[in-house]
Amino acid sequence: MFKKGVTLRGIEVFEALASTGSVAQAAAATGLSQPAVSQQMTNLEAAIGAPLMDHSRRPMRLTPQGENFLKHASAALVQLRLAQTELTVMDLANLSDLSLGVIDDFENDLTPRLATILADSMADCRFRMITDGSKDLIQAVQDKTLHMAIAATSGDAKSGLIEIPLARDPFIIVAPRDNAAPPADLLSGQSSLPFIRYDADQMIAEQISNHLARSSITLASQFEIGSHLALMAMVARGIGWAITTPFGYCRAERFHDALQAYTLPAPGASRQISLFAGADWAGSVPQNIAGTMRQLLQTHMIAPTLMQMPWLASSFHTLDG
Repeated sequence: MFKKGVTLRGIEVFEALASTGSVAQAAAATGLSQPAVSQQMTNLEAAIGAPLMDHSRRPMRLTPQGENFLKHASAALVQLRLAQTELTVMDLANLSDLSLGVIDDFENDLTPRLATILADSMADCRFRMITDGSKDLIQAVQDKTLHMAIAATSGDAKSGLIEIPLARDPFIIVAPRDNAAPPADLLSGQSSLPFIRYDADQMIAEQISNHLARSSITLASQFEIGSHLALMAMVARGIGWAITTPFGYCRAERFHDALQAYTLPAPGASRQISLFAGADWAGSVPQNIAGTMRQLLQTHMIAPTLMQMPWLASSFHTLDG
């Protein structure tokens, strides 16, 4: 049993404050006001009976008691968020057939989780799941060869489809860990590091080019790479720098020790991840699947990334449908 005064909201606030050391950034990450964050921490520390943060330092740091409590609290929150995810899909038992496409950005971790959650919810349903690029997945739903797809959107309306927003995924700069050039030098071509582009046929390459053009930024590139992991490996090796997104960064976890990330100084530079379904789809299944995917994105990608890069809190988040 929790001690009186220990609440899930208080633990979430503590986790955010532990990662940022800043009340303002913790407030942005949790959606609370700064006074509410401070009050939650006061209540939690009073209930625990020990100081969890050193409030005299800027940024604040964990006390030894706080470090110990954080290990257990973070593990508990992961399990609670996963349980919430698995309960999101309500009733898919009446479906006889469902085909779903998911962009390959999520194939490392989220797609297997989503597949097992959906399969557990469908008793006698013929279920098919594929991974592909956003353009091909959206076209497949329009051609009715797929019932639904989770894909990045270019922002234009898709004929014959309904779109349910899932998450905002801002563009960021990734460079080698030992890079000393500031983002402004990279974007102006003043750095000796070459720019590495995504393959021009990919939607993300088109979206990045459009955002750069709106900011009057022109970048020559020596490399154009179709494989996301190959691109990130080249950056980690020090061959060049690139523009990607936090979801893309998450996917390249094996290279994180050799990478550093910066915000992209281009207002509104982001893409949106959405669920697409045929406009004639009846019932709540698309919304149920969208809700499950939002929970997976938040628990397994967004929350861990914000722990590393709290400066993304205002731009990297789930979206209401």
